[in-house]
Amino acid sequence: MRTALLLTFLMVSTPFLAQTEDEQQIKAIYDEALTNGKSYDWLNYLSNQIGGRLSGSVQAQQAVDYTKAQLDSLGLDKVWLQPVMVPKWVRGIPEFAYFETKPGLTTNVPICALGGSVATPDGGLKGNVVEIMGIEDLEKLGRNEIEGKIVFYNRPMDPTLINTFASYSGCVDQRYSGAVEAAKYGAVGVIVRSMNLRLDDYPHTGSMGYGDMPVNQRIPAAAISTNGAELLSTTLKLNPNAKFYFKQNCKQLEDVQSYNVIGQITGSTYPDEIMVVGGHLDSWDLGDGSHDDGAGCVQSMDVLRLLKETGYRPKRTLRVVLFMNEENGLRGGNKYAEVARSKNERHIFALESDSGGFTPRGFSIDANPENIQQIQGWKELFEPYLIHLFYEGGSGADIGPLKDEGIVLAGLRPDSQRYFDHHHAENDTFEHVNKRELELGAATMASLVYLIDKYGTIPTKKIKG
Repeated sequence: MRTALLLTFLMVSTPFLAQTEDEQQIKAIYDEALTNGKSYDWLNYLSNQIGGRLSGSVQAQQAVDYTKAQLDSLGLDKVWLQPVMVPKWVRGIPEFAYFETKPGLTTNVPICALGGSVATPDGGLKGNVVEIMGIEDLEKLGRNEIEGKIVFYNRPMDPTLINTFASYSGCVDQRYSGAVEAAKYGAVGVIVRSMNLRLDDYPHTGSMGYGDMPVNQRIPAAAISTNGAELLSTTLKLNPNAKFYFKQNCKQLEDVQSYNVIGQITGSTYPDEIMVVGGHLDSWDLGDGSHDDGAGCVQSMDVLRLLKETGYRPKRTLRVVLFMNEENGLRGGNKYAEVARSKNERHIFALESDSGGFTPRGFSIDANPENIQQIQGWKELFEPYLIHLFYEGGSGADIGPLKDEGIVLAGLRPDSQRYFDHHHAENDTFEHVNKRELELGAATMASLVYLIDKYGTIPTKKIKG
């Protein structure tokens, strides 16, 4: 009878003991992050001592050297650099633009070249303007209305969408593909409204592409600030014959060698099961890349430190990967996945932070239903820290190439309402990152990594054919 009662007590109490252990470990992680976190200091150096880290730049190499040295100082089991060839695009001297309503009567507007764009002719480019709301309008207007003109894409981000990344996705095609599509109708250049929900004077850069279009057919592309776009649009309504002038001096050079920066704690029980946490080390050159994605890099670095400092010994191999060249090529993410497959490494989980250093709200999860359900079952452990979003969705660009049927991918999801105020712009700078919010993000990431490591992932069930 006593044996039966004891077994019953153990069966009932064990889940509660395990829950208490998880609560204690997660609290220790948050306490360490909020009292002794290193992410803010690391970001301070990346942002204020190095600055913008465009792929192939001197600053990008300085960031590689600095982050490797910091990972070396943490006493990890292994730290190394993974070579990767990256594109080298340079902006050149600052861009200049104005619109002209009468001969000699001009108004300057803020612009910046889109990443990957060709330069204007040496003397700049001047022409009449046709304003459209999206790529689909090109066909409606036809070649007769577009040929020889500068196309002005002025579709704004949708302010009614609470998920601002959905708003961004709804109009970013005009930035990436706007030039190549407009060139098909004889346009001589494109100006694109910045991907920004507020009205300000910061033009936002970002990647664009020409596909396989011959070099001599490529036309220059620039972003205009949202205030500039509003002013230009109003002017064109009053004076459709107004002309636009812009000059940019950007250039695409030969690829150069760079590196992914990787640090590892080898698993104590399942060393062949690899878990990745990371962000991208490169950034655009206008600001210092604090939110995009210095924040994600330093948070990921601190994940491994937090687990070490709280005395947790991972069962599985944990890697922090600082990917190079997410912004204009994704070479780092592709190289990491390529090397992993060539070595037959088994990755079971990857978590990326690339949505800014704002207050964390939860995670998006790209996995089979069983793993999504498992992670959603941990909600109560995160609720004391105001983490409440656990939903099926995308993860991150750099970890995407790792995707297969067996891996769980996740993305940290901070509050996104202010993110696009800074995204790819001159004001993506250190002073706009809140120390506590950044540290909360690192702790939230470390807590999910801890739970996945402790309990493992649920293998995908293969259907017998």
